[in-house]
Amino acid sequence: MTRRHCLQTGAGPHATRRPSLRRFDDKPPNLRATTTDDERTKGTTSFGLRHTKSHTLCRRCGRRSFHKQHKSCASCGYPAAKLRSYEWGQKAKRRHTTGTGRMQYMKHVSRRFKNGFREGTTATRKAKPSSE
Repeated sequence: MTRRHCLQTGAGPHATRRPSLRRFDDKPPNLRATTTDDERTKGTTSFGLRHTKSHTLCRRCGRRSFHKQHKSCASCGYPAAKLRSYEWGQKAKRRHTTGTGRMQYMKHVSRRFKNGFREGTTATRKAKPSSE
């Protein structure tokens, strides 16, 4: 009997008991788990170490898609001059297109167009019809 086994089992150096050769789980073979710990673990086991953020808020679109190291937004393409959009992403285009927000400026364009985009003028005062 080895010294290590004596320390683990608590048996003295003169113990006559032999170590058990049985499996640790006393279940019948058909109920034993067939997978090992290595097979049960999926993906990387170092997810707990990732505590820093690679993306931050974008100043153009406001989403958390601006990559700190690449210095570019994955959503709108900032700092590129043109907005990022692709033909393979029609649903994304529908989400971001004109008419999905407040349209603070565009709401008034059609009315201004009817009057020829006139600016800096005031309407002429109409004289009240006299009641005489």
